[in-house]
Amino acid sequence: MKLRDLLKDIDVVNIKGDDNIDVTGIFTDSRKVIDNAVFIALKGVQVDGHQYVNNALDLGAKVVVYQEDIDTSKDEIIYVKVKDSADAAGKIATLWYGDPSSKLNLVGVTGTNGKTTTATLLYDMFRKLGYKVGLLSTVANYIDGTVFHATHTTPDPLSLNEMLAKMVDAGCEYAFMEVSSHAIHQKRISGLKFKGGIFTNLTQDHLDYHKTMAEYLKAKKMFFDNLPSTAFALTNIDDKNGLVMLQNTKAKQYTYSVRTLADFKAKILEKHFDGTSIEINGKELQVQFVGVFNVYNLLAVYSATVLLGQDPDEALRILSTLKPVSGRFETIRSADDYTAIVDYAHTPDALTNVLEAIHEVLEGNGKVITVVGCGGNRDKTKRPIMAREAVRLSDQVILTSDNPRFEEPQAIVNDMADGLNSQQMKKTLLIVDREQAIRTACTLAKAGDVILIAGKGHEDYQDVKGVKHHFDDKEIVKNIFEE
Repeated sequence: MKLRDLLKDIDVVNIKGDDNIDVTGIFTDSRKVIDNAVFIALKGVQVDGHQYVNNALDLGAKVVVYQEDIDTSKDEIIYVKVKDSADAAGKIATLWYGDPSSKLNLVGVTGTNGKTTTATLLYDMFRKLGYKVGLLSTVANYIDGTVFHATHTTPDPLSLNEMLAKMVDAGCEYAFMEVSSHAIHQKRISGLKFKGGIFTNLTQDHLDYHKTMAEYLKAKKMFFDNLPSTAFALTNIDDKNGLVMLQNTKAKQYTYSVRTLADFKAKILEKHFDGTSIEINGKELQVQFVGVFNVYNLLAVYSATVLLGQDPDEALRILSTLKPVSGRFETIRSADDYTAIVDYAHTPDALTNVLEAIHEVLEGNGKVITVVGCGGNRDKTKRPIMAREAVRLSDQVILTSDNPRFEEPQAIVNDMADGLNSQQMKKTLLIVDREQAIRTACTLAKAGDVILIAGKGHEDYQDVKGVKHHFDDKEIVKNIFEE
């Protein structure tokens, strides 16, 4: 492909050399560069690609796309200075892979909680409607029925466009993806053509990266600001930031709500441990999900399905058949008649939502035992809040390890415990070993009780000092139940 063609949508400051040449590939990782390729120097959070230009040139790069000042003295190299190399990377990747998003009905889901469930259920919905569908999510990426391992909520722009191109090649008509605040801020989705965007909610998370809630909000809003007039923008009007997302969007605006008037309205009729009776836009149905937060997710799925031109009654029929996503309010019953629930809840709001959902369906004198930890090298301010919410809504709490990464697990648990007063500590245990914490919870549980094991959900590993060790909450629970 000609370099000139790849640069047509880019804000170029200047070019040194001939842009009418053929290139063999595009790379943002200097270690992967091949002869006659384009190397795009990205200024990342931890690594600055501008420092690795010479490495890329040593491996045969012919073109360097850059933002910061670098040495441009090699006559045989074509240097392209751009205003924003992250934005350029997304747009160049889009063109290199044949602009795949323009050939799909691509819908992005953003928000603090509910992204995975909403995107995955949309994938399930449209497959049941008879379409070939792609999915990009935290749990896994799918091209129709084929699964690919996911390493990030939203991949880098090269991997992202490569996956979308494979979806097009496989005959997919629709694609649904989680859009993280990091990806929006880092412009990993630059160049993509969205058919629609969905906002779920905004609560405290990722302040280690965004620093303030205002900056976190700004990142989410940027997604909607950049949607085209041909797309739809669907927002949760019950969230205080829901309408903020629509302030500057050119997309067609729609709202959904459980509490007030909206374009798409749900009402909760009855709550059960194995599902919920709800009403959507005046029509009743039974769904296999528990908790108000899941009603919001299902309402978003229904709304987007209708906005994508599908029959509303058929969408409701399929909605009643959908099942929870792996690691999201996943229930496991013991022979001793108590229940373990494994859930990904790793923010204060998500933990509160899950615990409130448990209380809504808890029967008799059943007690709630919560096992929860916090991730290392992440937002430390939420640790004491997580502990307080767990204690407020549980009869017994066990603070334990999550993914400690490069922090000491005991220090993280101590940070959580620092949020509790002496009275709250009376019903709190500190057990750093996560398996031992789960075993202790099972020992304490009696018939009718519910154990919530929060924080890791679908994950089958524990990240310790940069090494991922096999660890699966569901597997641990099942093994204990079979002993």
